[in-house]
Order: sequence, then C-alpha cells, then structure tokens
Amino acid sequence: MLRENINDLIALAAVAEERSFTRAAARLNVSQSALSHTIKGLEKRLGLRLLTRTTRSVAPTIEGEDLLATLNPCFEKIESRLQALNDAQDQPTGTVRIVAVEYAIESLLWPKLSPVLKAHPAVKVEFVVDYGYSDLAESQCDAGVRYGEQVSEGMIAMRIGPDERMICVGAPDYFETAGVPETPQDLTSHRCINLRLSTHGALYAWEFEDADGNEIRVKVQGQAVFNMINPVLRAATDGHGLALVPERLAQEKLDAGELRICLDSYSPYFPGFHLYYPSRQRPSSAFQVVLDALRERA
Repeated sequence: MLRENINDLIALAAVAEERSFTRAAARLNVSQSALSHTIKGLEKRLGLRLLTRTTRSVAPTIEGEDLLATLNPCFEKIESRLQALNDAQDQPTGTVRIVAVEYAIESLLWPKLSPVLKAHPAVKVEFVVDYGYSDLAESQCDAGVRYGEQVSEGMIAMRIGPDERMICVGAPDYFETAGVPETPQDLTSHRCINLRLSTHGALYAWEFEDADGNEIRVKVQGQAVFNMINPVLRAATDGHGLALVPERLAQEKLDAGELRICLDSYSPYFPGFHLYYPSRQRPSSAFQVVLDALRERA
C-alpha cells in the first residue's frame, strides 16, 4: 500500500505547501493535469476528500491536514538524511539553477562562480536570464537575484553586490544635436531607448527622485526597444538616444568618453543585488558553496 501511494503522497504534500496545482506541478516537473489526476486517484483509493479546490486557491481539508501532519515530519527526516549523506561526500555535488537579469549574471554571478566551477567539478550552475521576476517554483530555479527592495516576503535574502543607481546617459554627439535635459520631465521631448519588461509586456517607466526624496516616473519614447539591458547601452553609445542603465554597467564607456551622464542629481542609490531563496530550503552541498562564493564582503 505504501509503495503504491508514496509518489501520490509526495504530490499531495507539494500541492498543500504551494497552495496551487500550477506551482506544485512546476516544482514536481509534471503537467498540471497529471498532478490533478494523481490527487484524485489518491482520494478515490482512500475514500476521503483531501483538498478543497476553489477558482483561486487550494487548501487541505480536515482529513488532509491530519494526514499531512503525519507525512511532513517523515518527509523532512528522509530529506535531511539524504542531504547528510550527500554532504558527507568529499566533493560538493549537484546543480544550482539561478534566475537573474543578464547584467547581474555578467557583473556579479559569473565572476564569483567561475572559480567555484573550476574548484568543484561535480558542481553545476545553470543561469536563467529573466526580467520578469518569475516565481522560483514556476521557473524551477533554486534561487534568484533581485535588487534588495524587490525581494519578495518569505524569502531568505543575502546581499551579493554593492548599492547601485540607475543613470541617464547619452553619446556626446546626441547631446550636441538634441541638447541636455535639465529635469526628468524634459525626457518626453528626447529620443530614448526603451526596455520592455517580460512580466506584463509593458515598457519600463524611468524612475528618478527629486531633492526631497519624491519619486518621479517618466514614460519615454524612441525608435529602439529591447528586452535586455546590454543592447540598450550599445544603442545609446551608437547615438540613438538617451538610456537609463546601471552606473556600473556604463562606467567603462563613461571613463572612455563614449557616453556622458545627465540628470545626475536625480539618480539616487538603492540597495544592490541580493540572492534570495525559500526559507524552507535546506542548502545542498552545491548550493552552500554557491552561497559562500556569492556573499558580499565589505
């Protein structure tokens, strides 16, 4: 009986924890319909209704809660023991999937993790580029990278980079022909290079701050639109308009005179990149060496 039901019980625990068939299916790497069929089969064999389903959420019934109260401690003990066996190996092993924007991957993740991969041949790291701030369960990733102010509640967050700021830049030739904006509102009369966010398909509204700390958001227009930041910087360097980019990303071109900054006083600093992951997650040996390598040190 146990052998027949063990996979179904794992599926039940996942749905109950995620409170969603969609997120649980992504976590278990199965289709939503297959997961629903599994739960229905388990309920039929037990003769009990284990989950209450609505159009917005899924929650355990009283019988489901009672069953899960017995199951979850057992699953945790098994997982803990398997992890202990894994950690006892001479070399860390496993795959870590991290979702981030390509700027974070190129400027922080890869420089810090390249030595890790050389030192630990059994560790694999998969980098997933995404500007949509996808849910970790939906993207099937172990961790993500966001600016500190954008990390979701209920996650463990660890700083991996210094404070950042977004700056408005343009090529010298552009400023000579189009002039220099004095305030963020002046940008509406300039050619600007847009970034489209994959979450909802909207164009990113440029964000600034005045001397009193009030937020200013400006929707800009231009001929070129990208969904990654590096091409935005390239287009600005080529003279196609103004761009709002991370200062560290543009620093080399600023130093070389290929770009100039404007609206400097309207560009405040904000918390830099943080690595985040579920609080319930017990770090694997591979994940632990990744954490140690990425942790920001003063």
